[in-house]
Amino acid sequence: MHTLVESPASPVNRSRFLHRAHSWPSGSPSIDQLYMALCQIADHIGRPAVLIPMDDISAIAADRIAERLTGSYLTPDQPDGLPGRVADKAELAELCRSAGVAHPLTVIPGNGREAAGFAQDLGLPVVAKWSRPWLLPRAAGLRSTTLVRTPDEARTLYEHSGRAGSPLLLQQHIPGGRGTDWFFHGCFGAESGCLIGGSGRKELAWPVRTGLTAVGTWLPNAEVERAAHGLAERLGYRGILDLDFRRDTATGRYHLLDFNPRPGAQFRLFTHRTGLDVVRALHLYLTGRPVAAPQPVPGRVFVAENYALLSGLATATTARPRAAVRGMRHPGARHRAAETAWFAADDPAPFAAMAAGWLGRGGLKGLRRLRPRPAAVMAP
Repeated sequence: MHTLVESPASPVNRSRFLHRAHSWPSGSPSIDQLYMALCQIADHIGRPAVLIPMDDISAIAADRIAERLTGSYLTPDQPDGLPGRVADKAELAELCRSAGVAHPLTVIPGNGREAAGFAQDLGLPVVAKWSRPWLLPRAAGLRSTTLVRTPDEARTLYEHSGRAGSPLLLQQHIPGGRGTDWFFHGCFGAESGCLIGGSGRKELAWPVRTGLTAVGTWLPNAEVERAAHGLAERLGYRGILDLDFRRDTATGRYHLLDFNPRPGAQFRLFTHRTGLDVVRALHLYLTGRPVAAPQPVPGRVFVAENYALLSGLATATTARPRAAVRGMRHPGARHRAAETAWFAADDPAPFAAMAAGWLGRGGLKGLRRLRPRPAAVMAP
């Protein structure tokens, strides 16, 4: 395994399973610069390798240069430009509408006055998102998602459009709560549809209620799985995807909030009895080998150690994830029922590196977030 990472200090680089870490091109590389970096890695490897982007911008870039990478890398044969379309928040709303998948009502204002009016019409509070968050300049100080509570806040946020790199959209807010946030991870092939996949429920998040999964549980959910399979098949999607859903407690419907065209951080939650997960399934598929029939282990729990700690402190429900882990011993499971994000007994160095860096920087930042915050704006 080889990696292309932004920082040589990344804890991932400490893994004993990593053959070599390669440096990401400095700054914000162009498509051509990324292509050249990948070509250099391919020359070092000496044979075709499976290319797996781990964030949206990498997935979009890899899709744009897929034909140029033929012979050096193996990638899913996606419909033209599809990763960029599903990652774009505005296009996703249209794709869901045409596919009949529930999605929060979304509008795109053309000016500040419209932004204020749409916010009022949608029913405050509303969710404001930048359509292509990967284009947000770091120096702009803008968040990808903001909970807007007044028309004036919507108008003010729209005025930053020139610095954001993509349009602002306003979305109906579906209140979250215990048991309302769900996700789906899957790997899709051209002929056989979903090679492997599963649905899970977000138990704890960081930041609380609006952030990434701190603790999640693998729970079969027929409605979430049906929506995920149907949308992927309608779009002709190939490869790995990570979808986020929220259940509307008023109607019971599951609304798709985000479509990530790559593995999610908790993809290892969906590890089958055979050790198969979405990344291994993609590797088998792209190298022409059979993918074994799924042998799911529902009830497994994913824990991101650092974020679970902060979320537990913030919500005072630290007993909940511990109880979930104790109760999820699946009969016949031949591997651990809890999947930790960082710690592995056979590869402890990444956890040690993460803990050292997090306690020095990220932990202090996270602890500051535990202080009471103004009610006007909620960050994702």
